[in-house]
Amino acid sequence: MSPQKLPERVVNTALKGITRIICRVDDEQLTNVPHQGPLILATNHVNFLEVPIVYTHLQPRSITGFAKAETWDNRLMAFLFDLWEAIPIERGEADLEALRRGLKALEQGQILAVAPEGTRSGDGKLHQGHPGIVLMALKSGAPILPVVVHGGEIFWSNIKQLKRTDVYLVVGTPFFLKAPTATLSRDIRQTIVDEIMYQLAALLPAPYRGVYAQLERASENYLVFPDSPNSNFP
Repeated sequence: MSPQKLPERVVNTALKGITRIICRVDDEQLTNVPHQGPLILATNHVNFLEVPIVYTHLQPRSITGFAKAETWDNRLMAFLFDLWEAIPIERGEADLEALRRGLKALEQGQILAVAPEGTRSGDGKLHQGHPGIVLMALKSGAPILPVVVHGGEIFWSNIKQLKRTDVYLVVGTPFFLKAPTATLSRDIRQTIVDEIMYQLAALLPAPYRGVYAQLERASENYLVFPDSPNSNFP
């Protein structure tokens, strides 16, 4: 892991302090995140709140992630996301440059945070996942770790009443992806990302599972877990 520069340390410390003032953050399960090695962190995306919470609470691990390109239109957000070396991504198209930078981050042993939903849910309920994460995982060979955040969806309501918000971070079991063939159809890619999303859904309270509420429909045909005979997870 690379040492943080002074501006990054100052900003991260300040943000972590601010989030702990306005929220009660239950981050106990983050101790289950591997301390080294490339890792794709698959997470849900509720609102702005989980980004600084997840980023600062995973320190000192080196972590980056994708953010919509329009984020850089705001000077303050551009400064912050440049400081974090976030990767701008053009939504609704195959952004090969973003993919290249994501793979490079994994090659360097970083955590790459990916929200397969591709946008904020606002209400905390899962939306259907998009298959970009499938290509990242298969090309890099990196394990995927499901991590969900819930509680922050009522932040704005609480802050108006000067109430702190309880935010919970829940960590699942890491796994690899396996592909039946070198070329995957769109339907297979969607099936794989749906299997990933069901891993997120299983970590969330029932009201937050959204389109993945019916856990009995979950499959694991393309997932390889650490205790599987085919797994090479360290």
